[in-house]
Amino acid sequence: MNKLLVALSFFVVIGCFTSSANAGSAQFLLDARTGKVLASENGDAFNHPASLTKMMTIYMAFEAIRRGTLSWDSPVPFSKYASSRPPTKLRVKAGDAITVREAVLGMIVQSANDAAVAMAEKLGGSEPAFAEMMTRKARSLGMPNTVFVNASGLPDDRQITTARDMSTLGLALMRDFPREYKLFSTRSFAFRGRTINGHNNLMYRYKGMDGIKTGYTNASGYNLVSAVADGDRRVIGVVMGGRSAGGRDKLMAKLIDGNIRKATGGSTLVASNGPGAMLARLGDEVPVPVVAPDRDAVAELISDAAPAPASRYGTAFADTDNASDAIAAVESVAMPKPAMPVRGGGKWQIQIAAAASAEAAMGLLADAKAKIGEPLASRNAYAERVSRNGNTFYRARFGGFDSKVDARRACEKLVENRYDCVLMPANG
Repeated sequence: MNKLLVALSFFVVIGCFTSSANAGSAQFLLDARTGKVLASENGDAFNHPASLTKMMTIYMAFEAIRRGTLSWDSPVPFSKYASSRPPTKLRVKAGDAITVREAVLGMIVQSANDAAVAMAEKLGGSEPAFAEMMTRKARSLGMPNTVFVNASGLPDDRQITTARDMSTLGLALMRDFPREYKLFSTRSFAFRGRTINGHNNLMYRYKGMDGIKTGYTNASGYNLVSAVADGDRRVIGVVMGGRSAGGRDKLMAKLIDGNIRKATGGSTLVASNGPGAMLARLGDEVPVPVVAPDRDAVAELISDAAPAPASRYGTAFADTDNASDAIAAVESVAMPKPAMPVRGGGKWQIQIAAAASAEAAMGLLADAKAKIGEPLASRNAYAERVSRNGNTFYRARFGGFDSKVDARRACEKLVENRYDCVLMPANG
């Protein structure tokens, strides 16, 4: 029953977050000083991360170095499996080893798949075990909609993320490892008599950009996470699902050019889980069923949601008969806790933010109600307390919607007024 609940949880998550927007094409721009979302198009649509996955592999390598588990000169041995990974790769033979520094630079500059797998085996014992560690780390960083099943980003239908989550990961790298983060601006490095050149072309010609990672597979399209400094402003942009590398780069440049002036200047980066700090809006746990529903109940919850295309998400989330692969990837990962019942009844609810205190959450709700007017006038505003990893925060939500149409209409009005909004069934 627990395994079925996990699979159904992912099924309902996709149903709740998939809307009329086409998954696979997404843009997102985050103010790294304040956590404010400066621009978003399909920011919560599910996509494959491709080699953006290596950002998390590198994050965990940096973490191991800081703990003292690794040093920059520690050997990273290559198993037969790691050595056999398809290009791009450093082409290290099985039984050979490289240093941690070479492995990290290989992932950053060349996006080397063999180096990513070798690092995964070094840190986790095996790539599947390391992938579970990666997913747990994603949860702790505030990436609720990401599941990792490998360390490289090579194609796997079960490996999913969102543009919002990738911006969170980019911010975490900058904030938690400011010195090591500078490696993401590396253009080339010498490796065993060869010069390995990078292919983050936009970084080389866009003023103020210092990385951080490109990605591509047939299923994901062309992905890019970029960080840009403009004076004392700092932003992180994400483009996913581009049709070509050049087109993706143009979208990123346009996204930043059109919105960076909205960013706030400063000298520190937002602490997404810091005491008293406002969390990235809607960056808390995704809703999951309180009890394991039957298949008819699940079908009813997402009956008018756009189905997840098999070509992009595979069959792991298509129905419970094909859920075994999803379970295998996540059954030992700490999953989000069920959402509490909505206060005041209704079948649907919406969430606009997460705040560090109940008072702050209620203040946001009051401001939204005053600004939006009629669609929210008779709705029940409440702050839901959530504790996770020793931190407590409060979801700012409106309940009492009897129909999904009414809830969606309120969301549309909120988005028109520059609020974030997630629509979800009322659990309980």
